[in-house]
Amino acid sequence: MNTEAGIKLQQDNKSPVPVTELHRKIDAGVKFAIANAIERHRRLGESISILRDGKVVNLTANEIPARDVDKLRNSL
Repeated sequence: MNTEAGIKLQQDNKSPVPVTELHRKIDAGVKFAIANAIERHRRLGESISILRDGKVVNLTANEIPARDVDKLRNSL
C-alpha cells in the first residue's frame, strides 16, 4: 500500500472481485462510448491521440479506421 497517497494497488488485493453481469454491461457501455467518440472525431475531421508502443501518437481523421458503431450498439 502506498501510504503517502493512501491508495491500495490492485495487485495488493488478495481476493479478486468476481465479474458480474453488471460489470460486463458497464464494460460494454464504456467501449461503446469510446467507439462513438472516436467515430465522431473521424467524421468531423478531428485528430485523436492514442498510445502506441508506449508512445503518444496523433492520428489525423484520415488515419482513424472507420468503426461500425451500430454493430457495437447491438452487442450491448
